Amino acid sequence: MTQPGLVNEDEGRDLGFGAVVARESRRRLLNRDGSFNVARRGLRLASSLSLYHLLLTTSWTRFIGLLAGSYLALNGGFGVAFLLCGPGALVGGAGSAFGRAFFFSVETFSTIGYGNVVPVGLAANLVVTLEALVGLLWLALATGLLFARFSRPTARVVFSRTAVIAPYRGIKAFEFRIANVRSSQLIEVSATVMLARFEEAGGRQVRRFYNLALERSSVVFFPLSWTIVHPIDETSPLKDLTRDDLRRSDGEFLVLLSGVEETFAQRVHVRSSYKWDEVVWGARFSDILDHPKGDEPITMDVSRLHAIEPA
Repeated sequence: MTQPGLVNEDEGRDLGFGAVVARESRRRLLNRDGSFNVARRGLRLASSLSLYHLLLTTSWTRFIGLLAGSYLALNGGFGVAFLLCGPGALVGGAGSAFGRAFFFSVETFSTIGYGNVVPVGLAANLVVTLEALVGLLWLALATGLLFARFSRPTARVVFSRTAVIAPYRGIKAFEFRIANVRSSQLIEVSATVMLARFEEAGGRQVRRFYNLALERSSVVFFPLSWTIVHPIDETSPLKDLTRDDLRRSDGEFLVLLSGVEETFAQRVHVRSSYKWDEVVWGARFSDILDHPKGDEPITMDVSRLHAIEPA
């Protein structure tokens, strides 16, 4: 018998979430966008913040905003530095003192050099020297980050908003649908699906994980859509389970996809999950393909990816 307070081998299969999370947390383990419901605290900002990773993974809008903000902030700082060098540090140009200093900083930072404003004196020229160095470093970093963002292989796979329990070859099956919405292709795509649910064990609720055998766990090519099917047969963990059973046990279906992005010839990964209330019982997916006539190409209507109908 298992001693009180100990977790046996079966209960410890937590996929890396940790025994405490598997046993106690009632929150969704995996969000629909693939992120995990994990929060960290107790670390200093310098230890927990990875600026390089943030700049690689943030949205393009935020990335361009951060570049533009840092560019304006640096030039504004150097503009103030020129003002601190004295009223005669910059000769030429028109407009306010700060405006002239700011735009001279932009010209220096970007190595434009129109020549209508000239630095005078040791202090102003030292600021110009420092700004030229900072400008070269900033441009190199910005160029490197842009290249890294463009060259980082990613996949854009869309999951159906709901999964279904549908009729399948005389039995039922758990199904969901995915589609690759990019023009680049994924090859050698494999899928892993697991069911996480709470069960009574030794007088306490323990989250257990069950691997769901798939009708087809991998495809060589993925040009259109793929309906991933787990047949609910005699060996299935879903056998004899009802919607109420999944609700009471807080069932969650965890999905991991991996494949090779052919443009970069590198493996990419996509994650998502379906909670018990995101599974529709007694339904099936509508046809997503426009069937060709003659020599017409096969067409996939991605707008119908989420469409379901009564089974």
